[in-house]
Amino acid sequence: MSVTDPSQGENETARRMFEADRASKNLGMRLVEAGHGTATVEMTVGALMVNGHGIAHGGFVFSLADTAFACACNVDGRGITVASGADVTFVSPAEEGDVLVATATERVVRGRSGVYDVTVRRGEDVVAEFRGRSRTLPSRE
Repeated sequence: MSVTDPSQGENETARRMFEADRASKNLGMRLVEAGHGTATVEMTVGALMVNGHGIAHGGFVFSLADTAFACACNVDGRGITVASGADVTFVSPAEEGDVLVATATERVVRGRSGVYDVTVRRGEDVVAEFRGRSRTLPSRE
């Protein structure tokens, strides 16, 4: 994976949004890269993220995917873009100490609506597949 400086070029909007995202940052997420319709965010599964089965709670895996989705939706500065819905399929478990990497890719944008796919991996293993639907809010001007 190539790591780019999220402070340059077209990813400035996503970087600013991520820097203000206290929820994601408090979970230890890091914006690795953002580009036109794409974003990569990583997170290490911490001790407080493990459920009663000793594996990463699905809500944290979902949150990681949702953050990558949000960054990919907000790269181009079209306006404030939010989730209108999302689905996740958990494929394999993650454990404490695992580094999870979520890679979001824009599939289609039409008007103010978009569809994005996010794959969450632990190394080469797929942990979850996420599909998010976005909506760009009308300008308040």
